[in-house]
Amino acid sequence: MTKSYERDLFNGNVLIAKNNKIIYQKSFGFTDETKQTKLNNKSIFNIGSIAKEFNAVAIMILVERGLLNLDDPISKYNLDLPKWSEKVTTRHLINYASGIPKIENKLIVPKNDEEAWKILRNNDTLLFEPGTSYMYDNGNVFLQRRIIEKVTGMSFQQFVTKNIIKPLKMNNSVFDPKLDYKNRTSCYDMDNIKCPEMEFISGWLWVDINDFYQWIEAMNSNRLISKESFQTLLNNPYAKDEGGSLGRYFDKDELQRHNGVSYKFESIFLNDFKNDITIILVSNNLNRVWDLGHIIHNLMLGKEYEIPKKSVYQKLRKEAFIDVNKAIETYYLLKKKSEKEYSFENSSELNKLGYELLRLGKINESITVFKLATKEFPKNANLFDSLGEAYFTDKQYDLALESYKKAISLGGTNGNAEKMIDKIEKETRK
Repeated sequence: MTKSYERDLFNGNVLIAKNNKIIYQKSFGFTDETKQTKLNNKSIFNIGSIAKEFNAVAIMILVERGLLNLDDPISKYNLDLPKWSEKVTTRHLINYASGIPKIENKLIVPKNDEEAWKILRNNDTLLFEPGTSYMYDNGNVFLQRRIIEKVTGMSFQQFVTKNIIKPLKMNNSVFDPKLDYKNRTSCYDMDNIKCPEMEFISGWLWVDINDFYQWIEAMNSNRLISKESFQTLLNNPYAKDEGGSLGRYFDKDELQRHNGVSYKFESIFLNDFKNDITIILVSNNLNRVWDLGHIIHNLMLGKEYEIPKKSVYQKLRKEAFIDVNKAIETYYLLKKKSEKEYSFENSSELNKLGYELLRLGKINESITVFKLATKEFPKNANLFDSLGEAYFTDKQYDLALESYKKAISLGGTNGNAEKMIDKIEKETRK
């Protein structure tokens, strides 16, 4: 962990427990982009999608109290929703199998609960028949929270505070804290630019790492809901490989994994029931928590592991924005002098850089980086697909076709290359 922090791969808090005892806990880095205040174990983080666990467990508390039936249609709660609410059940909502209209897309994100209501109430078409498919969208979360309010006559925040936060003594946890709230962190990017403040639906619980551990422990020991209810949330009957409200559950390994991202906040926990290991990482700098979580797990199981290497992408990006050829010179120089220190074997490093340049409208520069990537990884279908996309954006259709065909010959990219070839052929027929 120290090495990863020194290599700019982790800024956050980590906690590892074995047999219900914390065996390692440490803070690395700073609370915000000013780098004036160091993180400590009281620092609270936005844990992104992991916070959706609180509404799901609140639902199961109500089920166990006989106040809610998972298979009742949600029209029962008089939420003033379209006719589709007669087909959708709470079980569909907790498993993202409801087919309800999406409340967010690239163009629209509701800034508050009122806007979310408007989207759901003004859209009378389901995306699919409930129970027949899977769509991960926050509309499901929003409606779970509103159902809890209808059933209890309390706000979602009040119900969770009374029935979860207080009994578990999660004393440092708080809903939707304002910027100046004590111990609150802010997220920032690798250029030390602060993230925008979140304007979204309400009900996101921010936690410190000890409260986070308390929560996982309470689930594991059935202090809030029964083992049966826990299993109901862990296993998604409609989309086994997608996971449900508590993240993914891997039957064979008896492992629960859940991660959450919000702007540059990123968190993950691995809950290994078989070996009684819990690993939690929370970060406010969107870095390598996913990799680190799995590396720590391997280390704990006595398997081979490797400390993450410095990021080639991070090293080259600023130079690539100014002079892409200089950046490529730096790439080869680093490879010659520091190959073991940097992640040259990871093809996604150059792919990420190519896409960042493409997003910034630096199309020629992105083509240059993708060409380097395909040269370095000549058997990687995904990189040829990326190069094809850059050529397509630049309207170099012949070269785009060539790249997509190469991607297909290397095993394809889940049908994307074929779709793009069709698109190019239609475009060139015009």
